[in-house]
Amino acid sequence: MDLLNTLVDKGLRRESPTRGEALAVLATSDDELLDVVTAAGKVRRHWFGRRVKLNYLVNLKSGLCPEDCSYCSQRLGSEAGILKYTWLKPEEASQAAAAGLAGGAKRVCLVASGRGPTDRDVERVGRTIEAIKEQNEGVEVCACLGLLSDGQAERLKRAGADAYNHNLNTSEATYGGITTTHTYADRVDTVEKAHAAGLSACSGLIAGMGESDEDLVDVVFALRALDPDSVPVNFLIPFEGTPLAKEWNLTPQRCLRILAMVRFVCPDVEVRIAGGREVHLRTMQPLALHLANSIFLGDYLTSEGQAGQADLEMIADAGFEVEGAETTTLPAHRADVAHGTGTANETAGTAGCGGHAEAGGGCGPCGGAATACGSDAPEAETEAGEEDAAGVPGARPDLVAVRRRGAGTDLAPNA
Repeated sequence: MDLLNTLVDKGLRRESPTRGEALAVLATSDDELLDVVTAAGKVRRHWFGRRVKLNYLVNLKSGLCPEDCSYCSQRLGSEAGILKYTWLKPEEASQAAAAGLAGGAKRVCLVASGRGPTDRDVERVGRTIEAIKEQNEGVEVCACLGLLSDGQAERLKRAGADAYNHNLNTSEATYGGITTTHTYADRVDTVEKAHAAGLSACSGLIAGMGESDEDLVDVVFALRALDPDSVPVNFLIPFEGTPLAKEWNLTPQRCLRILAMVRFVCPDVEVRIAGGREVHLRTMQPLALHLANSIFLGDYLTSEGQAGQADLEMIADAGFEVEGAETTTLPAHRADVAHGTGTANETAGTAGCGGHAEAGGGCGPCGGAATACGSDAPEAETEAGEEDAAGVPGARPDLVAVRRRGAGTDLAPNA
């Protein structure tokens, strides 16, 4: 297919596809799906070989959020039966992180619900970062704390944070229909603050919220312009008790096309399969490894993930290998820029998803397991309603399981 040959050539040169080409990937038929995966897989292997980076989420503070993000089980007014608890102590967070690191994770993502951190919260997270790094030499730490105020990114950097996550989630045109308590511009500003402070920026999207192909392409091109080092691709988990509980819009084939489009637009970036992969990709997860070079290990923030051992077996069975702590994830031209030893323009003719053109979020909305002090966790809930999703092709609400492991329970994290 001429389209795919063109996209492979552009990906190997770190050149952006056109909007029309990106839309054409999403419009391919199921008969063409393996061709699409093969083509995007060539770009993935060129920049990342057969390595898969493992990331582990620690939920520092769960629920109790004043924001009204429609997709989120922790939102204001959510009736989802999730674990709720306030801040973990540094030693508790470090203990939770150890479970993921023992399973092969090289990055720990520290996530806290809320609009954004206070200065006291930043100090608290700084102590947590120090505790984790004291116990685990060489570990990467990414913070995901919401919208940042001036100076907070710099303080996190001084405390030892390597990266900061803040997702754009959806296109600017549709953002107001998903969230009203903050704006798309607020999110962009936080990603830019992370860049300016010298943190590796991590920013991605959520697919499956009822958006159009044009919306998906818009948000991915916006991410390319922001130039994060990591792009998490979340697939909506339609939690009962949230406004998007009945949005079952994804099939495994659709998810693979979305991942391929992201890879073509951001060829040399760490593309991470984040929340919802088990629910929507299901038995097609191994194929997705040909497109993405990074996954979360184990549970998510408020939902159970695939068992960590099953993740490791899937990676090995698909012919991939877990990326070691001694290996640099990013290609040399991006790693040099991230560490301040080079500029994007030295190795690329175009800016965006190919090195930071200038100095200045999955982890995302649904990931992570933690071991907390007390919580007001409810008793076990029923899973998302099968009846409500009846008749939706590919919908498997029986796979949506609210997280019971970790914080507030006697069960260990699913790592």
